[in-house]
Amino acid sequence: MAVRLAAKLHTGVVSADSRQCYDGMPIGTAWPSVAELSAAPHYFIGGYPVTTALTAADYEQIALKHLSDLFLTSDNAVVCGGTGLYIKALCEGLDAMPAVDEEIEKAVNEAYKNEGVAWLQEAIRAEDPTFFAIGEIANPARLIRALVFVRSTGKSILTFRTRTTRQRPFGIIKIGLELPREELYERINQRVNIMMQQGLEAEVRSLFPQRHLKNLQTVGYSELFEYIEGKCTYDYAVDKIKQHTRNYAKRQLTWFKKDPEIHWLTTNDKDIDDKIMQLIQ
Repeated sequence: MAVRLAAKLHTGVVSADSRQCYDGMPIGTAWPSVAELSAAPHYFIGGYPVTTALTAADYEQIALKHLSDLFLTSDNAVVCGGTGLYIKALCEGLDAMPAVDEEIEKAVNEAYKNEGVAWLQEAIRAEDPTFFAIGEIANPARLIRALVFVRSTGKSILTFRTRTTRQRPFGIIKIGLELPREELYERINQRVNIMMQQGLEAEVRSLFPQRHLKNLQTVGYSELFEYIEGKCTYDYAVDKIKQHTRNYAKRQLTWFKKDPEIHWLTTNDKDIDDKIMQLIQ
């Protein structure tokens, strides 16, 4: 859909996926096909080594630069992807945050891996009671970030959140695409099968020596790392990739459904292209 839209508007597509930007991960992160890449210029696909830890704040600046370049020759640009925080950073801006200690981050992630979410919650309760009182204490990623932050800076991450939306020099139209849940899950299962046929296992094996990197702690890689380490069977790993991808899709929907600015359309709608063009016009 993004490629078709970009072609109609004579513009390019900027990815909003937090993993597609890394080299060496084309299959597991579902890079656009050769045909799609040739149908419209693409940005933020590859170009960064997997050892580079880009943040949402980095993406904000990178994506704004890509949009600025596109606007030199077109009145429109298309952004496509499912990393909610990256999209939020691009559309609304992020608060400036001090850097955290990488060793502390590594230690917290290791402790969470061994002790679980209950340990995280107790640590936050003791060290950052402000976050514990109003933060998302059921979200391990948010808990880890908050704990790393307070241990690195001595301050709660909440003290740096102003929630001030930045004004952008362009209009924004948000479009969400939906499928019936059963069809979505079946499509996910099929896509994982296709990825395995395309050589995802070989791709993961090539990255195995770097499996400790944060960028590789992601669906499609973590499960196959465990298979390669002999912790589970091949079929079990593939089933887990499907399950975890379905879980992730559900969390994505929950995130985006909270945004009142999104216009939701059903991908099975035969008039979907016309409806999108009407929204733009």
